[in-house]
Amino acid sequence: MYSSQLQLKFSNVSEAKIAAQSLCELLKSRISVFDFHGLQVTVGKDGDLSISVRFQDVKAMNDFEKDIPKVIEDIKQAFLFKFTKFTGVCVFSFEREAMSSSISIDAKS
Repeated sequence: MYSSQLQLKFSNVSEAKIAAQSLCELLKSRISVFDFHGLQVTVGKDGDLSISVRFQDVKAMNDFEKDIPKVIEDIKQAFLFKFTKFTGVCVFSFEREAMSSSISIDAKS
């Protein structure tokens, strides 16, 4: 699995929250376009905003990376922030999925 990691550092948590809302809307609209396998957006208390996008296919990841300037264009005009990104291969990933493991027993005799 492949991953694009975007890190944005804002001056405070309020700016990071506002930017996160905007970015979440933009990223949601791109889930099927770039065939995201996973997406996680995290806001830190010191104004950090972290976005992790996972892909099964390297071509989809490369296409998404070409689109990143469009994704951050609006917030670039609204806020001052430091932006870094890197791509990589996921070495380990775990997410617990909600599922029911109960079995219904019908005691009709």
